[in-house]
Amino acid sequence: MKNTSAAAVPEILFLTSYPPRECGIATYSQDLLKALDNTLGGTFSCRVCAFEAENTGLQYPDEVKYVLNTASVEAYKELSGLINKDPDIRFIVVQHEFGFFQGVRDEVLLQFLNSLNHPLILVFHTVLPNPEPAWTQKVQHIARAASSVVAMTKSAAKILREDYHITPEKVAVIAHGTHLVPHLNKVFLKDKYGLSGRKILSTFGLLSSGKSIETTLDALPEIIAINPDVLFLIIGKTHPGVLKSEAEQYREMLQAKVITLHLENHVVFINRFLPLTDLLEYLQLTDIYLFTSKDKNQAVSGTFAYAMSCGCPIVSTPIPHARELLRSDTGILFDFQDAAQLAVAVNRLMSDESLRIAFSTNTLQRVAPTSWENSAIAHALLLQKIGKKNEPITLHYSLPEISLNHLRKMTTDFGIIQFSKINQPDLDTGYTLDDNARALITICQHYQLTGDETDIHYGRLYLNFIRYCQLPDGNFFNYLDSERHFTQQNQETDLSDANGRAIWALGFLMSNDQQWPADMLATANHMLQKAMSHVETMHSTRAMAFAIKGLYYSSRKNQHPEQLTLITKLANRLVQMYRHEAEPDWQWFEAYLTYGNSILPEALLCAYRATSNPVYKDIAQKSFDFLLSQTFEEHRIRIISNKTWLHKGKTAAEHGEQPIDVAYTILALNAFYEVFKKDSYHQKMTTAFNWFLGNNHLHQMMYNSCTGGCYDGLEETQVNLNQGAESTVSYLMARMSLEQPASIKNSPDSSFALLPDACNTKVIAPLLF
Repeated sequence: MKNTSAAAVPEILFLTSYPPRECGIATYSQDLLKALDNTLGGTFSCRVCAFEAENTGLQYPDEVKYVLNTASVEAYKELSGLINKDPDIRFIVVQHEFGFFQGVRDEVLLQFLNSLNHPLILVFHTVLPNPEPAWTQKVQHIARAASSVVAMTKSAAKILREDYHITPEKVAVIAHGTHLVPHLNKVFLKDKYGLSGRKILSTFGLLSSGKSIETTLDALPEIIAINPDVLFLIIGKTHPGVLKSEAEQYREMLQAKVITLHLENHVVFINRFLPLTDLLEYLQLTDIYLFTSKDKNQAVSGTFAYAMSCGCPIVSTPIPHARELLRSDTGILFDFQDAAQLAVAVNRLMSDESLRIAFSTNTLQRVAPTSWENSAIAHALLLQKIGKKNEPITLHYSLPEISLNHLRKMTTDFGIIQFSKINQPDLDTGYTLDDNARALITICQHYQLTGDETDIHYGRLYLNFIRYCQLPDGNFFNYLDSERHFTQQNQETDLSDANGRAIWALGFLMSNDQQWPADMLATANHMLQKAMSHVETMHSTRAMAFAIKGLYYSSRKNQHPEQLTLITKLANRLVQMYRHEAEPDWQWFEAYLTYGNSILPEALLCAYRATSNPVYKDIAQKSFDFLLSQTFEEHRIRIISNKTWLHKGKTAAEHGEQPIDVAYTILALNAFYEVFKKDSYHQKMTTAFNWFLGNNHLHQMMYNSCTGGCYDGLEETQVNLNQGAESTVSYLMARMSLEQPASIKNSPDSSFALLPDACNTKVIAPLLF
């Protein structure tokens, strides 16, 4: 056994197989550890005790702290002593598969588990239904040693409760993790791998007879008769255990069957263990994924989970995992080893592209909660729960690196597209001034933060879009179709808020006049001067608030009496609205809380900073603190629902939360901390941003680190997976508010402050908004 140095934070020791051992559970464990580190870095130190069936001499990565020869009775005793003396270990997680422990008697494992003096989580990768009494007793004894037992499907959890009589409170369900993928274009990927013009069927995993791949081969002649361009990819090398016991007999049988059935032009064996990136690309180019396992009791399949993460339409045998996840709108089940049924299912899907697309979209929606990031959060919450008896654990969500990848992907040579289908821009939805104004603010933030010269191109593009939307009288239209024509919606919709957002964006650009090219600043100033002629006519609360912000930013560098006059007029209207509606238990401007609420008190704070009028400051703080009392719970933010809004005297509705409201809250918190220096404002910035990272009622990530996009909404039971312009830009505005631009880091009048060390990282937060 080998040991390494102690960890500085509570340590989780995972007892599991681990790479370079080629094993599905080994890959599973490595993916989980990576996700815990990437998602909740600084909360735990994750270490491994690697299972080996014998002394194989594998060279393990640094996170492997111990190695256990599972066939050696003495090794269990030695490991137990080391673990119990290790001062860093706080939790133990055992990835349990019965095959791991075949080399020793059942009581050896049981004695080992009972000897450990740390809270233990037992993850069952196999749960057999209708067990014999002796098997039931074996599982019960093992489960008693654990603080919690994890099943990967609801059906497996039900079996543990009902067939094995394990206490329901002890059983948790955490689905097998799935990978975030960029969902690349199939045509591009098929061309990359030399598969252009073929309809691709695939299956993958370590080969063994249990996969029943011969069922697909038997079905192929009937499939090819209708779809002669079909190609079946069999991806994966032979399972090491099978290779050791029977060499390549199973693969050779399959190869012989290919010849017998004259399938040489329709079957390709990829006989190697593919790197993850390559594997995910093969699955993304797959038209239909085939899962043909003949093991009726296979509770869960990692290969099945991988295929779902890539949005593959799936045809599968009815293992419990498939029955739970595949519905009539996500896939097709067929009977075990029934080649005729398989052929019918494949031909049905191959003949109906719209059905395949629908299956793919629905599959992604069903599998989204199981991403490795969400799996990491679920594991952390379980550890937090069982750790309450001792020292409480605070979860520290890791700040993702700033990425403009999806922003740029959503942007054409004209502007940023309004909506997307998952992460693919949907040009048919056209463009809006709203989105391009926010995109301009975002790119200004990024340029101020990084000095990336590429930002000038995007800044100019978004600025030109705003100019395109400005009418000769100075007002703005908001809606354009994919052909860049203004739509009828501009005549049917109140555009005052959009006009206010345009003024905000123009003023924000002008506030950074030392960075941007002179011609851009001149263009922004010209547009702002034209727009100002209509500002005084604004009466929408949010339109006035956006305009105040824009005028405030514009006047920060150069005092313009006309702009200060307009700020005062608009701020006075907000004050009048507040005084009309405010009551002791309702400190607000309106009789309801709707969307973008934080912009109202923030605008009054901007008015105070521009005019030094203490009335604005007082009402800004009272109204903002009231809003925070309605939207923050002890450890998380809960945004006003867009389902019914919150009306005075009514109970707040739940669910229906959007990224833009979280972002506006963070921007406002930033501004209020700068003025009032209240630590609670600082702390709430971190709490609010963690909403994007999984600290919400679903405990699911709203930010997709693979694409750089943000999901469009948090609903009652699911996340809206589309990554449109508004949500992505909102996330970026909030994310960059947690950073300090290097260009003004050392400025004596810098208005930036240090955030608490909430993510185990020193984070500097600007106080610009």
